[in-house]
Amino acid sequence: MLKQTLINATKAGAEQLTHFFHRDYAVHNKEGVNNLVTEADHAAEKAIFEVIKQDFPDHYILSEESGELPQDSNYKWIIDPIDGTVNFANGIPICCVSIAVEKDGKMVLGAVYNPFMNEFFFAERGEGAYLNDKRIYVSEQSELIKACMVTGFPYTYLDMPNGPLQVFERFIRKGVPVRRLGSAAIDLCWVAAGRFDGFYEHKLNAWDSAAGFLLVEEAGGKVTDFEGNHYSPYQPHLVATNGKIHDELVEVINDRKKL
Repeated sequence: MLKQTLINATKAGAEQLTHFFHRDYAVHNKEGVNNLVTEADHAAEKAIFEVIKQDFPDHYILSEESGELPQDSNYKWIIDPIDGTVNFANGIPICCVSIAVEKDGKMVLGAVYNPFMNEFFFAERGEGAYLNDKRIYVSEQSELIKACMVTGFPYTYLDMPNGPLQVFERFIRKGVPVRRLGSAAIDLCWVAAGRFDGFYEHKLNAWDSAAGFLLVEEAGGKVTDFEGNHYSPYQPHLVATNGKIHDELVEVINDRKKL
C-alpha cells in the first residue's frame, strides 16, 4: 500500500502541474532572487497531502512549501511539489514532482514524475530503478574528461573556495560538457537513466535530492558528499555518478586533481 500511495500522490501532484502549465497563476518570490513559489506549487502540495493523509494520517511529512509536519512515526514523506519552479513559471517543461519515503532514517522509496515528458521514475530500496516500468541503469563511461555532466547553481550564490563557478570553470576550460537543466531531481534521474555520467551541486535541500539519490543508487550508481563520504539529503553537497568516474570527480571538485 505504501508504494501505491506514493505513486498516487506523485500523479495527483503532477495533475496540478499540467492543469496550471501555460495558464495565468499567482507567482511570488521567496528568500533570494528568482526563488519562486507559484499557485501551482501550493495546489500540487495540497493534492499530494490529501492522498498521503487519507492512507497514512499518522506519517511525518517534510515538504518544501509547508516545511515540517511532525508526527511520532517511523515514516517520513519528503516532498517537492514542483522541482524546477523557475522552469515551470517560464513555460519550460523540465520540471517535476519529487516524493521520497524514509523509514527509520533510511530512504526506501522514491518517485519523480515529469508529466510534460511522460517520464515517471520510480525506485524501491533493493528492487532497482525504473522509468515508466522499464529497468534503468547508469552509464558505463569511465573517463571524466569524456563524461557528460550536469550541475546547478544556487539562487543565493555561495562565495566560497571551490564555489559553483570555480568548479564549473575547471570543466568548461577542458571542454567537458556540463549542462544546467534547472531541476536537481531530474538531473539525478537522468544520471540514473545513463543520460548523464555525473552530477554535482553545492547547495541542495532534502526535498531536492531524496527521491533522486535513491534512483541513482538503485540504478547502480554512487552518491556521496563532496568528500566522498556517506550521503545524507540533510546536508547540502551532493556528488552522484555512474560510480566509474566518482573518485576522480570528487578530486576535481576539491581541486586536488587537474583534468
